[in-house]
Amino acid sequence: MRKDYRRAIPARWRAMSKVFTALGDEHRQRILLLFEPGERLNVGQIAEVSTLTRSTVSHHLKVLRESGVLRSEKIGKEVWFWIDRDWLLAVFGNVIEYISETT
Repeated sequence: MRKDYRRAIPARWRAMSKVFTALGDEHRQRILLLFEPGERLNVGQIAEVSTLTRSTVSHHLKVLRESGVLRSEKIGKEVWFWIDRDWLLAVFGNVIEYISETT
């Protein structure tokens, strides 16, 4: 066992915490599962098929966007969201690398 509990968290892990926190909520997981590969969805589309209010969906989308799980673009009056596949692959790649190298 390593004895240095106070050791600094590696810089590349800092974003990982936000991703895991964002994905720790079942509603946010369900929102992610709505996306088809390469698809962009807006708040209204997600709220329409979920059990959540539009404002609650907006909140969950904000958390997912701020964590880097989703990206967004405003086109006209609508904000479109999509999964940032490359970001997630990098974050989870860091986890896999750690497990592969240290366990």
